[in-house]
Amino acid sequence: MFYNISLIGGQILWYVPTGVRMLAKDLDKSERVRMTSFLGWILAGCFFAAGSLAQEAQSPLPDLPPDVPKNAIVRMVLADQTPTGQDAVWKAPDGTIHELFQFNDRGRGPKIYSTYHLDRNGLIQFEESQGVDYMKSAVSENFSIVSGKASWKNQAENENLDGAAGKFYIDINGGPESGAILVRALLAQKSGGKLEVLPSGEARLRKLQSLPVDAAGKKRTVTLYEVTGLGYSPIYTWLDENEQFFAAITGWFSILQQGFESTLSQLRDSQRLAENAQSAELASSLTHKPAGDVVIRHVNVFDAQAATLLADQSVVLHGDRIASIEPDRGQPVRQGAEVIDGKGKTLLPGLWDMHAHVSPENAYLDIAAGVTTARDLGNSIDDLTKLRQQIGAGAQIGPRIVPAGFIDGPGPFEGPIKVLAASPEEARQRVDRYADMGYVQIKIYSSVKPELVPVIAAEAHKRGLRVSGHVPAGMIAEQFVREGADEIQHMNFIFLNFMPDVKETRTPARFIEPGKRGGDLDLNSPQVNDFLAFLKQQHTVIDPTMAVWENTYLDRPGQIARADAAIFNRLPVQVQRASRTGGGALPAPDAATDKAYRAAYANMLRMLKKLYDNKIQIVAGTDAGSGYAFDRELETYCEAGIPAPQVLRIATLEAAEVMHKDQDFGSVAAGKFADLILINGDPTKNISEIRRVELVFKGGAYYRPAELYRAYGIRPE
Repeated sequence: MFYNISLIGGQILWYVPTGVRMLAKDLDKSERVRMTSFLGWILAGCFFAAGSLAQEAQSPLPDLPPDVPKNAIVRMVLADQTPTGQDAVWKAPDGTIHELFQFNDRGRGPKIYSTYHLDRNGLIQFEESQGVDYMKSAVSENFSIVSGKASWKNQAENENLDGAAGKFYIDINGGPESGAILVRALLAQKSGGKLEVLPSGEARLRKLQSLPVDAAGKKRTVTLYEVTGLGYSPIYTWLDENEQFFAAITGWFSILQQGFESTLSQLRDSQRLAENAQSAELASSLTHKPAGDVVIRHVNVFDAQAATLLADQSVVLHGDRIASIEPDRGQPVRQGAEVIDGKGKTLLPGLWDMHAHVSPENAYLDIAAGVTTARDLGNSIDDLTKLRQQIGAGAQIGPRIVPAGFIDGPGPFEGPIKVLAASPEEARQRVDRYADMGYVQIKIYSSVKPELVPVIAAEAHKRGLRVSGHVPAGMIAEQFVREGADEIQHMNFIFLNFMPDVKETRTPARFIEPGKRGGDLDLNSPQVNDFLAFLKQQHTVIDPTMAVWENTYLDRPGQIARADAAIFNRLPVQVQRASRTGGGALPAPDAATDKAYRAAYANMLRMLKKLYDNKIQIVAGTDAGSGYAFDRELETYCEAGIPAPQVLRIATLEAAEVMHKDQDFGSVAAGKFADLILINGDPTKNISEIRRVELVFKGGAYYRPAELYRAYGIRPE
């Protein structure tokens, strides 16, 4: 589930509200990662979100509406090179710029008309956007500046500001063209490519490289520009020789000028060099490599096996392993060792996010939050392979990645990762390819034919791989498990087990129906009790992604996303604005719907506690991309009634056990890898203190989250 995408400044803000947010990669609600890319911040979080009409979903590529003139410049929206939408731009005789931005992601996706009036300096003087967002919620945004006074209103803001002359308005709902307008405005500045922006901050521009491209004889010279100051990391966009928008690329999502789609690989490879250079620079400056042993003195150690604290311990780290752990009696330390005072602090195993879609940006944020291992449940094979290589080589800050291979079925609702199987032969081939590449799990997605589930499961188990996924359309969770699934992703599929009339779960119905009806499910009914007994008997693992459902059912426009609340005041301004848009949440147009959604989420929390009480294995995952989203996930478990020490055990040792890696990870024990986090507090008493990470140890190095956050524009506490 990835989404929470906001179009900010014509850039795809991979916003998965953090807590959840952005280019999703799970293709569902969690598809939210707080990434700031340049497609309008839209592209990225959008492709895996929720919400629309079934008839719209039948056509992967929507038609351009008849009100778009024939002379409009059209750019194609691509998901893994598959056309899914358009960005059409045309200019009226008076110079007004018009734009239509739309795409279809399995029935979800925005359709927004924008109008821009520019002043003689290329700054936006008036802007209006109307339409629907990724989740099909109505959006409206207006901006104007008169005599130096700016006024703007959107679903999150209604503001006025004096002294705004010469500043550029960063919009929430505008299309990708507004990002190109910003780049042109920066190019026109005499202040060295710097420009104050509204509501606050400064955008900075850097020209990176020019590149000749050729598509079937059509030639262009395009230039890559980097914009900083608007989010966590740089935003990249390509302009042609006339300074017109040519392309924007975010992971495997992109927008390219129509007719030049074949140049995507060339542009992506070139842009990746710039992205990798930035990542390598951060890794070089922010990775601390001790010259000798590291000794943490007088620290309280979380014993993950017993879920208790061992008081006043001395822990010695040698290279990337734990050399010893014993009560601190003032033992002498080896010459050259780096000594860390752990008084009043807690040392824990590194955290495991068991539902991730890892990108360079959220890999970095994972380490800042103490997530040292992430199980990737759906990603481009090529992108993930390169990312793992970069992390392993020390050129990218990020967690260890445990890869799961994504398989879907072909059709109008197929996911953006184009590893598809329509026959038993194809299903086995897909599994074998992943197994040969060292993947340890298969994730089945919603369009897989039910009859292929046992085929995939049998082949995966034969090759030693686990099997998990969304429950495919036409099945319920019990059937999915009976056919060989070891694990179920997302709490909504547990609730849908008791809604067998909801057959078409490839559409937003899989979010909407549990929201409308989930609050009425009797958790003490024989049907529920029997199902839970079955799950326990089958040793089924549940990956509930609770923070995703909190976002889906409780977040509202104009309010801070719950996943961001604890860190909101520290976030960059543009990320704060995105957090208030209600991105990723289902529309709640009336009091009855609002009440139903709140009741559904409350019942999901009760179900989580019932799963725990019935000793059904839970794993903690975010389906998000902000790192600190994992903190919110753990807080929801405590809010459900699970004791904090047990929540920490779930997030460390139990995750390692599920993935059969507990011999080396998951607890603080001599001989295991020194993937550890030092907390300035005691999260066994207050789970929220898991946010107070002071040091993160991984791979024989350590990181200071305060430094990592500062480099991403996140202010220290």
